[in-house]
Amino acid sequence: MSKEFKPGEKAPVSGQYEIIGPRGGRAGRERTVVRGETLPPTPGPGRGYRIADRTKNKSGHNRK
Repeated sequence: MSKEFKPGEKAPVSGQYEIIGPRGGRAGRERTVVRGETLPPTPGPGRGYRIADRTKNKSGHNRK
């Protein structure tokens, strides 16, 4: 299972973040967040985020 993030934390990677309920269930909503930005408030108390789909580009990767 993926790590859960709280609203207000910095996003570790860019991508789609799924909102999860207080008991870990899927809420059916997603937010797009860029790496380093803070995760927005959730629609209700006790909810958080889980990475649903990472951005598929090479930004932030070391180039050789």
